[in-house]
Amino acid sequence: MTNLSRENLGANPSLEPHIEIEEALLLADSLVFAKIGRHLTTLQAAIFRGAWLSQKYEQVAQENFCSDIHVKRVGAELWELLSLGLEERVSKKTFRAALERRCQLQSPKKILSVVKEQKVTNNSGNVIEFPSGSVSLHSALYIERTPVETRTYAEIEQPGSLIRIKAPHQMGKTSLMLRILAHAQEIGIKTVTLNLQQADRKVFSCLDKFLRWLCTNITRQLQLEPKLTDYWDEDLGSKVSCTAYLQGYLLSKIDNPLVLALDEVNRIFEYPEIASEFLALLRSWHEEAKVINVWQKLRLIVVHSTEVYIPLNINQSPFNIGLPIELTNFTKQQVQDLAKRHQLNWHGDSEVEQLMAMLDGHPYLVRVALYHLSRGEISLPQMLAEAPSLKGIYSNHLRRHLVTLQQHSELRLALQQVIESQESIRLKATTAYKLESMGLVKLKQDCVTVSCQLYRLYFRSQQWENCYQ
Repeated sequence: MTNLSRENLGANPSLEPHIEIEEALLLADSLVFAKIGRHLTTLQAAIFRGAWLSQKYEQVAQENFCSDIHVKRVGAELWELLSLGLEERVSKKTFRAALERRCQLQSPKKILSVVKEQKVTNNSGNVIEFPSGSVSLHSALYIERTPVETRTYAEIEQPGSLIRIKAPHQMGKTSLMLRILAHAQEIGIKTVTLNLQQADRKVFSCLDKFLRWLCTNITRQLQLEPKLTDYWDEDLGSKVSCTAYLQGYLLSKIDNPLVLALDEVNRIFEYPEIASEFLALLRSWHEEAKVINVWQKLRLIVVHSTEVYIPLNINQSPFNIGLPIELTNFTKQQVQDLAKRHQLNWHGDSEVEQLMAMLDGHPYLVRVALYHLSRGEISLPQMLAEAPSLKGIYSNHLRRHLVTLQQHSELRLALQQVIESQESIRLKATTAYKLESMGLVKLKQDCVTVSCQLYRLYFRSQQWENCYQ
């Protein structure tokens, strides 16, 4: 690898090493573990991600239901730990650059392979990765949901293809996206990933600013010279200018096909005017591939959480075109497989059946349970008894849903009806859709039931007015 100085990197941003947030977190965790023999905590990992995305401590605190003071204190401890691991003084503002420099000096693949080996073979010391964020490409804990991977790998090879991945929060959307991108790279397709959560709020002030942000980031990741001024025309408008830039410059400049992966697209739903225009634009690019050869180079992946009500004209959005992928819960067999990967010596089906009865195979909830069980921190009977309470291992997950329901009384009242009924019931279509989008109910034809026993027990016991305490 070329030995570039820090000054050269600063002068030419396109030469900066590219490292994904989850790989950066694994790298940081491995460096800290090598120094002090313990891994980063869940909150430290959340602070790491927030700082990587330029979030303020107040936002991290709000998302993790902690006080600002507590997050700042834990954050200070985190920067001390990273300073030890990196062997240089870092802070909230400088840690990202330090990790990127480390990637130049030492191959990230080599570091991450060591992390993987630790997490898989060193279970005598209970070293198991906590399920937070996407599942790394190097993780042995990723469960394939056949034939989802096979279908998406085949689709991404098709000229002008579009894959749309949607599911409630913490169902594995980004983990699947990472694997589609890895497959694309293996067969010689260029990839660009844009996480809309990384965009500053001011980027969403108008469509023009957002599309310029989009084009600039794609150009940067392709390591090309920005030429927006050559293609942007105020009289033609932002959408035509953006399209001309991609067609006339970016797609024409590269020899290989390009996958543009858009993660956390639900962020744009907060800005309905921009959302409707941008999603219509994506649809037009997908349609252009049918008649213009250069657009066949572009393949799109659109990833979004369903936990947002989408007030868009369905005929203009990209969500009724391309290959739809809706991620579902794990089956009993997949939970058994995952338990083995956590080296839990369960005999027979009893333990898995108890877990399925409580969680119904929800990927994140199952992995949290297996993480704590594999570390010997809690027994299965104790975990199941405490699960539907704020003292249990799902306190943050449950509290997040509780706050949302407290803010939307029509959803809270509807969920209470579902919980009190032992049979499926009918709800108003929009209400049923919203509850299903949150992952709280299962919809079958026109009737709904609660998603799992965890939610039934927890929400049945709530004093709603005290949900913020």
